[in-house]
Amino acid sequence: MSESRNFIEEIIDGDLASGKVNTVYTRFPPEPNGYLHVGHAKSLCINFGLAEQYGGKCNLRFDDTNPCKEDQEYVRSIKADIEWLGFKWDKLLFASDYFDVMFDCAVKLINKGLAYVSDETAEEIRQRRGSLTEPGVESPFRNRSIEENLQLFYDMRDGKFEDGAKVLRAKIDMASPNLNMRDPVIYRVLHATHHNTGDKWCIYPMYDFAHPIEDAYEGITHSICTLEFEDHRPLYDWVVVNCDFPAPQPQQIEFARLNITNTIMSKRFLKRLVDEGKVMGWDDPRMPTLSGLRRRGYPAAALRDFCERIGVSKANSEVEEGYLHACVRENLNTYANRVMAVFDPIKVVLTNYNGSEILSVEDNPNADEVTYRDVPFSSEIYIDRADFALVPPPKYHRLKPDGYVRLKGAYIIHCDDVVLDDNGEVVEIRCSVVPNSKSGSDTSGVKVKGVIQWVDANTCVKVQVRKLQSLLNDVVDGVTDFTLRFNENSMQVVDAYVEQSLLKAKVEDKFQFMRVGYYVLDKDSNGSNLVFNEIVGLKDSFKPNK
Repeated sequence: MSESRNFIEEIIDGDLASGKVNTVYTRFPPEPNGYLHVGHAKSLCINFGLAEQYGGKCNLRFDDTNPCKEDQEYVRSIKADIEWLGFKWDKLLFASDYFDVMFDCAVKLINKGLAYVSDETAEEIRQRRGSLTEPGVESPFRNRSIEENLQLFYDMRDGKFEDGAKVLRAKIDMASPNLNMRDPVIYRVLHATHHNTGDKWCIYPMYDFAHPIEDAYEGITHSICTLEFEDHRPLYDWVVVNCDFPAPQPQQIEFARLNITNTIMSKRFLKRLVDEGKVMGWDDPRMPTLSGLRRRGYPAAALRDFCERIGVSKANSEVEEGYLHACVRENLNTYANRVMAVFDPIKVVLTNYNGSEILSVEDNPNADEVTYRDVPFSSEIYIDRADFALVPPPKYHRLKPDGYVRLKGAYIIHCDDVVLDDNGEVVEIRCSVVPNSKSGSDTSGVKVKGVIQWVDANTCVKVQVRKLQSLLNDVVDGVTDFTLRFNENSMQVVDAYVEQSLLKAKVEDKFQFMRVGYYVLDKDSNGSNLVFNEIVGLKDSFKPNK
């Protein structure tokens, strides 16, 4: 059976077979006005993935045509995110590298009678644009002479007009059924310092004009973008053709963007959360930014796997958040070392155990090469309160009065006595170690079904753990507005007690806290003051398809 191909691959296969193109050249063109989020991961995987698949190249090009919103901080973060995902660009470029080329293209259109300078305000242009059922009304400045348009455009460039006083419009068709073709604005006056070109320019091209020029100038063969640009494709092609770029001209192909349930996919709203101090920054581990997901402990390989599994389509849809979690969990399960942590401790005193010892406990049963770590053990340990019941329900396999349980990597213990406070709360459990029951050499003959985690009371380390939830509450009564759904309780900070071995952990090291979930050491850790972020829980009913 032949390999299944998505529609983009089928287009590329056809272009290569026909000789339309000899190599595949793509680009990833983010605007540096914020941090990349998980939705961008799909576009990254498609553009860089196609280049890898076909032995081609992919440029990283910053779409920096709007100086009021762009910043070098965002440039640095985007580069770091792409490298973290494991992609390598061919050339690092900026749209602003082509401002001279774009200006020359605009002059060419004016000389062809295909562009004119207009004195209309943005509101006047909008009012004359028409609707889907009514044609637009031509601008009163549409028939200016070529000479006048050239002079006015040079005057725009030379700073003789204030912001908004003049625009350059393409002269196409005010009756076109596609509103994007009704004499769109392609240049505007904007007196703003640019992060890359400084104060050289006071006019800036619009995205719909700049993007096709950049693609054509770089020799991009397949310009992959999201579905909302489908209606812009005729304008894209018009610019490439009328600016006289040679064949093979770039082909714009649209795909459905990534939407995930309960996940913010609006860079503007994410910036608002940062600006208003609702989160700890763009890399807050609750944020769906790539830097936030990295800080939360999501493996880059799991994100790439997720994007590959959801595939490429033309139809907009929403992917269950659980699908992403399942991919992360599946990836971590293969390599994250197991450690023991107790969140709500009860002291257990082992009355017949004297002294202390160092136990050798398995790190990860799924590893290709199983390793072991040293875990101190003494007569006083902590277990989690959830692993003891004074009045246990049926088929309860954890610790209970007169019951047995195995301590992971250690011994079988028997509950002999329980110490209660005045309120009837358990404050201490007295147990005895079953002779000859040590893990790996058990000859005790005692059979138990329950195995629980524990930490040594004398050597364990108290750490801070961030329990994380979505930044959005569930949709209620059809209310989908992000601003009305912000989850004020999306982060809860609790204490936990962990093995001494975690003092050797490095930032971004990931662990499975046994029987609890996966956690990553956060950059806020300092010395023995460790901070862990919850990555994902251990169990979920969602099972991703291979």
